[in-house]
Amino acid sequence: MAGAIRIDGSHGEGGGQIVRTALALAAIAGRPVELVKIRARRKNPGLQAQHLTAVTALAQVAEAEVEGAELGSTALTFRPRQVRGGDFVLDVGTAGATTLVFQALVWPLSLGANRGQLVIRGGTHAPWSPPFHYARDVFLPAAAALGLQASLELLRWGFYPRGGGGIRGEVQAGTTFKPVELLSRPAPTTVRGISAVANLPKTIATRQRDRAAKRLKAEGLAPELEVVEAVGFGQGTFLILEVPGEPVPAGFSALGERGKPAEGLADEAVDQLLAFARSGAAVEAHLADQLLIPMALAAGRSAMTVGRITDHLATNAWVIEQLLPAKVSIEGRVGTAGRVTVEGAGERASGARPARKAGRAHR
Repeated sequence: MAGAIRIDGSHGEGGGQIVRTALALAAIAGRPVELVKIRARRKNPGLQAQHLTAVTALAQVAEAEVEGAELGSTALTFRPRQVRGGDFVLDVGTAGATTLVFQALVWPLSLGANRGQLVIRGGTHAPWSPPFHYARDVFLPAAAALGLQASLELLRWGFYPRGGGGIRGEVQAGTTFKPVELLSRPAPTTVRGISAVANLPKTIATRQRDRAAKRLKAEGLAPELEVVEAVGFGQGTFLILEVPGEPVPAGFSALGERGKPAEGLADEAVDQLLAFARSGAAVEAHLADQLLIPMALAAGRSAMTVGRITDHLATNAWVIEQLLPAKVSIEGRVGTAGRVTVEGAGERASGARPARKAGRAHR
């Protein structure tokens, strides 16, 4: 496509994150993109249901012309016109992550002229994606430190593989993102969290909580963990541990699966938390790549220390630099703690003309 920015979807980590970040930033910058080799190295290459939902939703938000938006497609063109707000009802159709769709939409909606209101149906606690409680209690408060004004509400729990859950989100428009320095944090003292089961014995959630609490106490931490019987389709178990406080919260979660004991699930989440606490960093690994976008949209330099540099972080940095006049510098190797510096694009990031009136779209 003439004049389009060509993005290799197999670059780096090579997952659906490339699709979501590239199209969200294309909508903001008002620049056409051509994605090729989408998820080419995955077992099931091409667009899957949750990726396709994000593509369709971003096309509505950006009033974009799209070619290749179909299941299994490994190539896609996206020509945005203008960013608009309004009401959007979206259905992933599977247990695909509703939170990933929300995170793709939140950035262009935040820079539009009218607020966006979203209902997204699908998985709320799914593998390889931020669970709802992480998105609400960790991601949104952290992004608020850069200026984002958005909220999330859980309508119904949805575990893999049944899905059937839903979330409601609202994004305020007219945001001006500001640079931040997230370089240090005090040693954690309190850990909050939820241990949940859906359509399984409550004793499983109790065992998860008790195991996590015992290990946290042994490390000198004070756990405040709630047991919840979730209302939703299918069966599932879930544990999230959150470290509150400055400069931004941190979150660590684990999902149950057949053959995994409750104690093993708890150990999985606790191990992540303790590794982060020992790193001395301000930002945990999963949050770091999610904060790159608002840092790149801010005017000025942002910096953060990261508990573990990941392929996701490096890949998101690469996509950002393809589409925005921003610069991301990563000090450290993948798998180790490090530091990230972002020279934000500020007003230079936005080339799309916001719509003057809110629209309404349903899917």
